[in-house]
Amino acid sequence: MYRYVEDKRFVSKMRQFCGSIMQELCHTLKRDWNIGTVFFLVGSGARNLILQNENCPIDLDYNLEFVRLDPSLSEREVKEAVRCAFNKVLRRRGLPDCQDSTAALTTATMSLYRGNPALFSMDVCIVRREPDGTLSRLIHQKNGSVQLDRYIWNTACNSDGLREKVQLIRQSGKWGEVRQAYLSLKNQYLRRNDLYHPSFICYIEAVNQVYCTMTNKTEYVTWAGSLTRK
Repeated sequence: MYRYVEDKRFVSKMRQFCGSIMQELCHTLKRDWNIGTVFFLVGSGARNLILQNENCPIDLDYNLEFVRLDPSLSEREVKEAVRCAFNKVLRRRGLPDCQDSTAALTTATMSLYRGNPALFSMDVCIVRREPDGTLSRLIHQKNGSVQLDRYIWNTACNSDGLREKVQLIRQSGKWGEVRQAYLSLKNQYLRRNDLYHPSFICYIEAVNQVYCTMTNKTEYVTWAGSLTRK
């Protein structure tokens, strides 16, 4: 079952370690490929909602956002540039190469040299900001052959109004209730072996539960993340 990681010193050092890797990745992309990027810690790591399932590794999620990119580069070339740069950074630290999944580049499990021996890994999602301000993720659609694989930009999950709800909840001193609801939902879907409710959807559901209790509204979130009101 999931539980919150309460070792604040460990969490701080883990974030610092992973942040230094991301910073070096940005520098490598700028130096070797003239690609400008910034990175952001997202997901549970950015919201103080870091969970661990028994002794399984902790996941930290990062967005790598382009701020300067040669428009002549294809999506495949962009993904390969980031993958190669990421592997360079990891190898300098004696770490294995990353794995290229559908929506992210994932590191092998790691641990800090001293202190808490808990294992953790990083998922790096490549994103760009569209003219309307929304984020799109670079998706690698694998079709069984490298030549047949496709690379496309896919609009990120819709979370309209979420920031405003979170702000209201925090101002009302109800953030602890969001933490409780998030933990409960994660364990609920774990018991059901439900693979259709990733962490971000659980977070949206937890925020909406608390918000609806505060405002006496009835709302729910579908698996795709779209908000439906009754």
